[in-house]
Amino acid sequence: ALTGCNEKAAETAAPGRPVLVATVHYGAETPERNFVGTIRPRIETDIGFRVPGKVAKRLVEVGQTVDIGQPLATLDEVDLKLQAEQSEAEFRAATGVLAQANASEQRAKDLRAKGWTTDAQMDQSRAAADEARARFNRAERSVELTKNSLSYATLLADSRGVVTATLIDPGQVVASGQTAIRVARFAEKEAVVAIPETLVGRAKSGTATVTLWSDANKKYAAKLREIAPSADPATRTYLAKFSLPEADDKVSLGMTATLTLADAATERVAKLPLSALFSQGSNPSLYIVDDSGAVTLKPVIVKSYESNSVVISGGVNDGAKVVALGVQKLDPAQKVRVVSSLSF
Repeated sequence: ALTGCNEKAAETAAPGRPVLVATVHYGAETPERNFVGTIRPRIETDIGFRVPGKVAKRLVEVGQTVDIGQPLATLDEVDLKLQAEQSEAEFRAATGVLAQANASEQRAKDLRAKGWTTDAQMDQSRAAADEARARFNRAERSVELTKNSLSYATLLADSRGVVTATLIDPGQVVASGQTAIRVARFAEKEAVVAIPETLVGRAKSGTATVTLWSDANKKYAAKLREIAPSADPATRTYLAKFSLPEADDKVSLGMTATLTLADAATERVAKLPLSALFSQGSNPSLYIVDDSGAVTLKPVIVKSYESNSVVISGGVNDGAKVVALGVQKLDPAQKVRVVSSLSF
């Protein structure tokens, strides 16, 4: 009876030697590094009036989208219109003086041709005509300048973008060139991150991708456009700007992004426990375990050795399960059963 119990127990027991296995995962030899950044416009323009005056209206608010030529704000035009009328009056007066001076010069030429006047009188008439023509040109340019000044009373957007700041209010007196509206252009967006000094070289030569926190499944190609020439004195990091040429409308200004830096030509390797390596005077090998419990000894290419691990660059497929402990006691002809898996 006892013998029968032992036979049943042997039948129910799982066959093969119990082993610990590790899964092969290939990855970049130099691990990728992630940095948190923000989406910013490449060009953010501070727009201001080209003439001084009192703000009459502000036509936009923060966050509003503007197109090329769209009015943003206006100044009080009373003084500018008076200057324009004054210039036009001076132009009309200069026109009359010029006509009279030209007529006097022509009469002087006719009289001089007949010998009825002197050279001094001829020179005086010519000088008066030249002065009248110069005053006419000055009055003409003054009219153009006052018309331009009147047109500058309306602040226009010079590109398509979004308003990020409004620094004026109706009734405020502004100076010429003072920042009134800040517009971020839609032409190109970029990710701004802080890079530690140890990774400045990788930022310049490696490949970069950007993912948004709002959509982590989509990656955008990034290219380094600018890096600060000196480190920040407080954080000791370098401010880097990566342009996003493929950014779509889902990439909004101010969004939080993750920048991933990787070496351009790094080799893909896998790290395994050092105890998984089998070698008896021949090439280093690993025991591969299949689903049926059979083991196969396969040679591998060792990239480097570390204190507790070995780095391989080929020989086994990604996702393969290898015996991690006790490889010296295994026989390729025997079956094994997996009792645990190691993460390495």
